[in-house]
Amino acid sequence: MKNNPFKPAQPNPYPYLLPNLLSAAVLVVDFVVTAIFMEESLEEVQNLPPLGKRVSSLFSWLWQFTSSHRPTYLRRGSKKAGVSRRAGSENEESDDESADGAMPHFMANGAEELKRKDILNRDTILLLLTYLIFQLSNISFNSLYPIFAQADPPTGRDLDPEEIGLSLAFAGVVTILFQVGVFGKLRDKMGNRWAYRAGLGLFVIAYVLMPFVGYKKVPEEGEPAMGSGLGWLWAEIGIVLLIKTVAAVGGLTSALLLITNSSPDHRVLGALNGLAQTLSAAGRAAGPFISGGLFTVATKIRPKGEALAFGVFGGISFIGFLLSFGIRSSNLEAEGWDSDNDSVSDKSDDEN
Repeated sequence: MKNNPFKPAQPNPYPYLLPNLLSAAVLVVDFVVTAIFMEESLEEVQNLPPLGKRVSSLFSWLWQFTSSHRPTYLRRGSKKAGVSRRAGSENEESDDESADGAMPHFMANGAEELKRKDILNRDTILLLLTYLIFQLSNISFNSLYPIFAQADPPTGRDLDPEEIGLSLAFAGVVTILFQVGVFGKLRDKMGNRWAYRAGLGLFVIAYVLMPFVGYKKVPEEGEPAMGSGLGWLWAEIGIVLLIKTVAAVGGLTSALLLITNSSPDHRVLGALNGLAQTLSAAGRAAGPFISGGLFTVATKIRPKGEALAFGVFGGISFIGFLLSFGIRSSNLEAEGWDSDNDSVSDKSDDEN
């Protein structure tokens, strides 16, 4: 909002306050609904003390970890039967026992230790690696597009923030419609693996096409917008954002389903989800930094310097697309999935 909503004649001193408040309100509603209605699915957590007791124990553990030279959680294995070494040792041991009893577990412990082969096999390694590439490609595109759209020509397309916001709103609407109405039916026909491969492949196409969209040209009076550079620019950007949105929605949903289906039990699922989210965070952290640096370099290259930044990440996405063909186990598909197009190598691999 450029103008002050309470004083329209004056500029708004905080133009981004209202959008941020709206986003914060959505997150608060999401937090409240999740906290009240979502049930815990991890069996070990259901046997833990109440949340308030666990929080108290956590702060007690942190206090002892940072300030005590002999924390109670280190004394459990140090008590020995026999003659006491000094007077009053019995009282000390009783204090230790009471302290131990006052320190309930605040984290769930698995009943069995996980084996490396349960987590790291060919499919899971390739799945985690391509998931890292997918998230890096996704966040990098999200970072590159606003910079590219607002930058001055010839590297950028000189769009103002309102126009960029409208284009992103279009992408958001497409995301909702595709997720709700199209993706489920499409995945049932393609399967999780091919939907994931298609997502990575569409990212490659979006990265290749974006540097070649037209330039902004405001139509003169009486000239139709679609016949001008501005009209073609909007059409081309809309097509590219549509491709990117389909890639992001389809690829992310399929990746999460593949991770879930690759886990034989909930312990392995927890470990794989932890690894996947760690790699995802790494991709989200590195993406904006790398993309911003590449676009800065691209502004000094003539002609088509913008192709450098988009081309690098397009190449990375293409590597992920090729690696995704190594994910071949049919056990990663939904229950009851059966395709006549599965290759003989896939079937023989599953038997082994």
